[in-house]
Amino acid sequence: MKSVTRSLRVLEAVARHQPVTLGELTKIFGLPKSTVQRTLVTLNEAGWLRANRKDTTRWEIGARVLAVRPAALQGSSLFAAAREPMIRLRDALNETIHLSVPDALHGMVVVDRVDCDHAVRTFHAIGDTSPLHATAAGNAVLAHLGKSEIDEVTAGTLEGYGEETITDPGQLRAELHRVRERGYAVNHNQYLQGVCAIAAPVLDGEGTPLAAVAVSLPDSRFEPGRLPELGRLVAETAAEITARHLPDAGPGGSVRG
Repeated sequence: MKSVTRSLRVLEAVARHQPVTLGELTKIFGLPKSTVQRTLVTLNEAGWLRANRKDTTRWEIGARVLAVRPAALQGSSLFAAAREPMIRLRDALNETIHLSVPDALHGMVVVDRVDCDHAVRTFHAIGDTSPLHATAAGNAVLAHLGKSEIDEVTAGTLEGYGEETITDPGQLRAELHRVRERGYAVNHNQYLQGVCAIAAPVLDGEGTPLAAVAVSLPDSRFEPGRLPELGRLVAETAAEITARHLPDAGPGGSVRG
């Protein structure tokens, strides 16, 4: 049990100080470097921790934590605020609705889903992750981040998942500008073939994206002529979630004061 307790404490310390080095963790716990190193390697192999993508000598929370985080979020005010508006949007469109949260700049994580009753429908499991640049939810969040964060994403390699994926940094910045102007993002086979989505950001009182709500549907039911209507409904749902999560927020998520 002592090793389990130590592992949990190291995991908590990484979450608190990430990205953190082996040396920094050794100082925090006053343990031999070899002991902390073994714990980090074990947690990494299990998926709880990972090396930072920019500096592999630093450690941060891994994907395994993201998979269990949705269960914890069920008791959060954001989860509670989103549930009823998502159900109403599903009822209005009879398509699957997702709520996703950003994992820093690593991607988006699905934390809630309301299914439609179509025999053919899209499906993303709770805890599924997806890239920022190739999804509607990711673009909805990325479009409302700061210039430095957008520059960081576009400075790296933008992986292509199909012919429709935007992999050119300039084109992605132009698309994010369009997302900000119209209030919603569109994914037409950019990530998974045959899967489309329209998403809008859930913002905090300062306009920072906390999450994205998306309607997801098969390409066979995607009608470009309905985009303004679907975008408006998704954006209204996102604004309602913001208002329910931040009662003093007015339209667009800004706090009245």
